[in-house]
Order: sequence, then C-alpha cells, then structure tokens
Amino acid sequence: MHRQPPPTTAQTDAPGRTLEARLKESEDRFALAFRHAAIGMAIVAPDGRWLQVNEAICEIFGYTESELLSSAFQDITHPDDLAADLELTRKVLSGERVSFHLEKRYIRRDGGVVYALLSVSLVRDEHGQPLYFISQVQDISDRKAFEDALFRERELAEVTLKSIGDAVITTDTDLLVTSINPIAEAMTGWNSHEAVGRPMDDIFQLRDPLTRRPIVNPLRTAVTKNAIVGITTDAILLHRNGFDSPIEDSAAPIHDYAGNVVGGVVVFHDVSETRALALKMAHLAHHDTLTGLPNRTLLQSRMDFAVTVAARRNQRAALLFVDIDHFKQINDSMGHAAGDALLKEVARRIRATVRPDDTVSRLGGDEFVVLLPHIDNASDAAGVAEKVLEACGEAVGVDASALAISFSIGISLFPDDANDAEALLRHADTAMYEAKMQGRNGYRFFNASMNERNTARVRIEVELRKALARNELSLHYQPKVDVELGTVVGAEALLRWQVDGEDVYTPEQFIPVAEDCGLIVPIGEWALREACRQATSWATAYRPLSVSVNVSALQFQHTRFFESLRGILDETGLHPTLLELELTERTVMEGGDHIADLLKRIKSLGVSLSLDDFGTGYCSLSYLKHFPVDILKIDRTFIRDVAWDNDSAAIVSAIITMGRGMNKQVLAEGVESVEQAQFLGLSGCSQMQGFLFGRAVSAKDFEARIGEVDLGDPRQAVE
Repeated sequence: MHRQPPPTTAQTDAPGRTLEARLKESEDRFALAFRHAAIGMAIVAPDGRWLQVNEAICEIFGYTESELLSSAFQDITHPDDLAADLELTRKVLSGERVSFHLEKRYIRRDGGVVYALLSVSLVRDEHGQPLYFISQVQDISDRKAFEDALFRERELAEVTLKSIGDAVITTDTDLLVTSINPIAEAMTGWNSHEAVGRPMDDIFQLRDPLTRRPIVNPLRTAVTKNAIVGITTDAILLHRNGFDSPIEDSAAPIHDYAGNVVGGVVVFHDVSETRALALKMAHLAHHDTLTGLPNRTLLQSRMDFAVTVAARRNQRAALLFVDIDHFKQINDSMGHAAGDALLKEVARRIRATVRPDDTVSRLGGDEFVVLLPHIDNASDAAGVAEKVLEACGEAVGVDASALAISFSIGISLFPDDANDAEALLRHADTAMYEAKMQGRNGYRFFNASMNERNTARVRIEVELRKALARNELSLHYQPKVDVELGTVVGAEALLRWQVDGEDVYTPEQFIPVAEDCGLIVPIGEWALREACRQATSWATAYRPLSVSVNVSALQFQHTRFFESLRGILDETGLHPTLLELELTERTVMEGGDHIADLLKRIKSLGVSLSLDDFGTGYCSLSYLKHFPVDILKIDRTFIRDVAWDNDSAAIVSAIITMGRGMNKQVLAEGVESVEQAQFLGLSGCSQMQGFLFGRAVSAKDFEARIGEVDLGDPRQAVE
C-alpha cells in the first residue's frame, strides 16, 4: 500500500504565517484608519489617561500627541462640564450603561473653548473587566455658534416686535395668529394669550368707513398670491370693545429658507389721535403712574422671561424686594404730596444704581422690586443691594426738610431659592421682612428657615390683636437708683405680655411684629397713659417718682403724637416733670427738622427727654448740642466689661465727662455687679439701673421698694 510522506515543517507552518500576516494587515489598516480618521479618535484608560490619540483630535484640542499622552481627559475638560462627564463614565464602568453621547466643552491649549460631541464605548476583557474606552470627538463649535446666533436673533426679533412703534400680527398659512405685539394688543383689544391660535379675521377686523361693511383681509391675498399687499385707503380697524381707528399699512408673506410661504405678517399703525391714546393706554397698563417705573404686570412678564432664559442657559438671576423703612409715618406726618415726592426721588436713585437691562419696578406703596436677569453669584446681588442702600443713604430734600431714609431689602436667587417667578418674589418678600426684624437698614438673603419665622410672625400678629382686646398686656417697672442718695429715684416702664404670670411672648418677639403691622402706635399710647396713671398714683400715696417710657420711632413720628402726649398728661394729672420719654439715637436723627421742632414742643411742656442706648448709634456731638436732650443712658454693652476692659472703661468715662460737661444727666443701665457700680460711682455717674438694684416687677411689687433707703451698700438700696 502506497503511503503519502508526512508533511514537512514548512508545510505545517504555512497556514499560521498566513493568519499572522492577515492579522497584521488588519491591524495596520485599523491603525491607518484610526490615525487618519476625519473625526477625533482616542483610546482612553479607565482612569481617564489618554492611551492613543489620532491626528484629528490633536488638531481639535491644539495639543501634540506626546502632550496629550502625558495627561488625562479631565485635564482639558471645561470645569462646568466635568461632573456630567465623570458621572456618565462611572455608569459605563459600573455596567449601568453600555455607552454614552455628550455635548461638552474642552479647553484648547491656547485657552480657547471647543464645543464637542463626545461618543464613548467601553472595551472589556474575557472576564468582563474594563480595558479601555474608545472615544470619538466631533468639533461642533461652528454649530453651537450658529445656534447661539440664531437664539440671539430670535431674542432680538422678539424684543424688536415688542418695542416697535407699529402694530404687528403674524399668522401661519391658515391665517391663525402666531404672534401679536403690545401695540397690536392695544389697537385690537386682544392680548397675546387670547389672540394666539385664533383666526386672523377674529382679531384683525377691517371695515369700510362709510358703509361699515367688512373689507377683505389683505393678509389672505398676500399669503395666497405670495405678494406684498397694501391695505385699502381709509380702512378702519374695529377694536374689540367697539370703537374704531383709521389705519394704514401693508401685509406680506413669510418665507422659509427654501422660499416657501409659511405664513404672513401684517404691519399697521393708527393715523389718528386714537393712536396716541392707544400708546398711552399701553404704557399706563404696564407702568406706574407716579414714578414711571414698570408696574407689577410688566414686572411679572419680565420675571417669567428672565427665569426662562436663565434656566435655558443654566445661569442665575436675582430679585431684590426693597421697602422704605417707616414710610407710613413720613406720609402721615408730612402729607401725601411729600410722600409722593419722596417715592419719585427714591425711584430715580434706585434706577441710577442698576444696569440698563435690569428692571426696577414699583409694586405699590413704598415697595420696589429690582430684577437682575443674569448674575454670576450671590455676591453680585449683594453688591447691588449695597449700592441701593448707599445711593439712598443721603438725605432726601422734601418740603424744605432733609429726610434721612433707610431700606429693608430681601434677596432671593434663581434657581437656588425658587424655580419660578412667583416663588422668587414671595421669598424675596419674606427675606425683606427678616431684614426688618433684624433692625432695618440692611439686606438679608432668603433661606428656608425664614418661612418658619414668617409663619411665627403672622401667628404673633394674630395673637397680639387678641391680646389687646383681652387686656393681656401690662407694664412692669424697673427701679432707677441714685447711689449717692441711696434711694429709688424713678422707674422705667417695660412692656410685658403675660398670662397667669408667664410670658406669652417676650418683648423681643412681639414688639418688632407690632412695629411692622402698625399696632405699636395704639400699644405705645396705652403704655404711655398707663405709666402716667401709675406715676400719679405713687406721687399721691408715697412720694413723687419719675417714670420713663420707651417711645418707638413709629409712635414718635406719628402725626398726632404731641397732641396725644398733652392729652394723656391732662387726663392723668401727672406733673410733666415726672415723665421721661426714652428715644433712640436713630429716632432723633432720622426725622429731619420737624423732629427737632417736636422735641422743643415736648420740652416746653416740662417733659424730660433721654437718649437710650447712647454710644451704639451714630448720634454726633453736634446733634446733642442742638437737640434738647436731658439724659444720656449709657448702653449696657459698655457697662458689661467696664470693670476689667480698658477700652470700655475709657468710653464710659468719656461719656460721663462729656454728659456732665454739657449739663446732662448720665444714667448707666445694665449694672449687675458691685465692681461695675463702684467704677461708675468713682467716675461720677451716680444714677444706675440693672439687676444689681432689682429686676422689672409689677406695679404692686414695686411699691414695696419705693420707701426703702440705705446710704450704705448700693446693693441694699432696693432689696
């Protein structure tokens, strides 16, 4: 039997070499295709390092191959886009996704920004472990630039249509309205919300001026014949409410990029005095008649637009709610004409502090809103608030008086605090009230906890109104002593809200609410009457003691405060020299010339005046010289550290020396230790008030202390 010889080694190796050659040829083709591909190609390690890149991707990024291979994709990704890229990468590595596509920005080597479309897939080994990513990068910068240009063009067209002096209505090919500008709204009586989607013949009704018969809508002819058509001479436009206006203009078709008719536009204007009226009506419908600023309606429209644009561009916007502090008292004391003049000046100053594309609106009364449609961060909004405070910090001249005014400003941010215009305005309003609660003349940013405090403020207001009806408010009296005489020389009346001897709310909680809602005026008048009645009773039963009553700025600036004070003194029979009114430095300085006149009239009655918390405000020595103030009360913040802090001791000594040099009585409040009392006594201040000498107590408990005298240890003077 014939046998074939066994294959030689060369014959056995031939298929293997052929396979290797084909494999190498395939790898070479892939390498060439990879390197010379028209789009950017890269092989990327799981940690982001570039493992292999082609020529196109180097050209896109402006880096050489060696520069890229020594870095990672994270190094050249735009910071604002890195988080999204890393999150998608994580999902692919974890198996949640097979691949992803992403529009992102890279930073070129020359610092420029490249917009790119990134496509990424992952290659794993036979065990499913990640080996590398295959990334494709397409430069779409030109497309993004075109999109931005198109968006700007559309915004420009929209703004132009809204601000143009002629009326403009556009339709589709079926003559259904697609847009209508404000002038067309005024002339037809149809607003945009109602008109869009309706047949053009419902909105734009033309009549013959003589026969009153309908005239064929020229837009129908323009769309049908693809030609510009003029409106019939002497045609009149019928307003929705029945009156008509003579108009003239033309209609034309709208084409797409290929020249096809896709709709029509009619542009018209009033040729009579009615046009001026319509324009005025359109303006009045959107602007405040006193200040000329945009009103709530126009503000709402601009807020909606700003929020939409900010959301689309992933930007921020801000809203400032600005309220004039104590405006009601200015209005009441100086009259509405002066109040209106003040509002117009404030509007002018606020408008001058913001950018041309920001909106300043008057909501009504003394409330203004500033819309900042695009900001980078919260500090931008804070900067505007500070400018507003600074611009209006200078005194405003009204009726020959210089009024010092201040603002409370609340700020809310989009999208940090709210996702829509209504919530943005509501939160700014809440933050404004918080600024008032914190002492006014400043600004506060909104935070979620303010909603809880605002709810509490409303609850306090409701309960406070009930408390007035139930007579739940009372006065407690804290003794004032003269350590040289060793006796009680007076009392400060302090307001309390208690039921069964327990505080319902502390003064720090309910007094700011009373000031904010206007209740402080009737409450203050009641407190003044009750303190005078009690002092009269003590003078009859024991001995004359002065009583001091705190008067809020709102109460003091009320137009009938002097008449009310004089009436209470007559009613209670209290000798005026036994009454002391405590005023803050801000109350004295804010009111202008009429406050100085009021102080002189009060002094003419024989009533004493004291400056409370002296040294913490901004009262200058020149004001002390001109205002008839009798007593300076050194604030407790200086007294607290006076026994051991050299600076506090120096300030207190200076106030005492200055007061005595100006023939004014000096009283130290908040005295709690013997060391403090000794320092004050040695410095020449004999009148003191504080826990060392007794807390505020009811009138009945206070009477037990009136007759006690001890020339020794001042601690025993009222114990």
